[in-house]
Amino acid sequence: MTTTTSDGVATTRPAGQQPDPAHGPGTATRPRGRRAALRPGSHLFLVLTAAYFMLPVWWLVVAATKSNTALFDGAHGSMWFDDDVSFVDNLVQLSTRSDGIFWRWMGNSLFYAVTSGVGATVLAVLAGYGFAVYRFRGRNLAFSILLGAVMVPPTALVIPTFVMLANAGLTDTRWAVVLPSLLNPLGVYLMRVYIQDSIPPELLEAARVDGAGELRIFARVVLPLLRPAVVTVLLLTMVAAWNNYFLPLAMLNDPDLLPITVGLGQWQRLSSVGSGGEQVWNLVVTGALVSVVPLVVAFLCLQRYWRGGLTMGGVK
Repeated sequence: MTTTTSDGVATTRPAGQQPDPAHGPGTATRPRGRRAALRPGSHLFLVLTAAYFMLPVWWLVVAATKSNTALFDGAHGSMWFDDDVSFVDNLVQLSTRSDGIFWRWMGNSLFYAVTSGVGATVLAVLAGYGFAVYRFRGRNLAFSILLGAVMVPPTALVIPTFVMLANAGLTDTRWAVVLPSLLNPLGVYLMRVYIQDSIPPELLEAARVDGAGELRIFARVVLPLLRPAVVTVLLLTMVAAWNNYFLPLAMLNDPDLLPITVGLGQWQRLSSVGSGGEQVWNLVVTGALVSVVPLVVAFLCLQRYWRGGLTMGGVK
């Protein structure tokens, strides 16, 4: 028996067989047995993938409870907790070493991340809004140059940046880390794309017709709609500033100004074989675990804005 659907597609089914109301006429359905057999396999794949990504985190948690000897002693087991040393013991040593300089490094990293993240996000929002909304001469050329800057590795710019800041007398200061981190070409690109897709020109025109100025339109109309994109750029910039290593390594000499990445790197070089220094591998591992906590907390607190951005526009 041949039937024709509403879109003009002819389908054939045996006489007496009724179409499946769940799938509509002419819709090919996969056997339920095969579909059910695929679910355990997909679940197993997801479990293995999650275990693969969580394995380094588990090792870091376990290693933070070990002493220097247990870290390199296979007899104690590298993937399980140590019975002799606890995380609290390593944390106490970490806090008291060099008059608590570890927490000073953590404070420096927090300052660099917040300052650079907020400043770079503000500049990215303003620049992205300008590129997306306004028409001016050389806009496409300027945006093409911006996209080219995205392809340049940040490490390739450290030496020229060092020369510029040295001529300005800003090396070995906090500004030497903050100022270069304010430039975020990727953030500008993301903001322009998001504004073009989520802010209709008719909305801006309606606000202008109502007598609102450009600054008021941006603050009252546009900015509330950009919250998911702003949070995304803010988190990406803060994570990049928190994990930044080469820039502060080249710019800073004062130990009191170092971020946590460079500070732990110094302890790691101190503990390297042949350095003749004190072995503090347990403090390096414990410090690495503690330094991850602020990033996890920031993600957990701000992820709801990402979910809101993903569902925005899904229901008309």
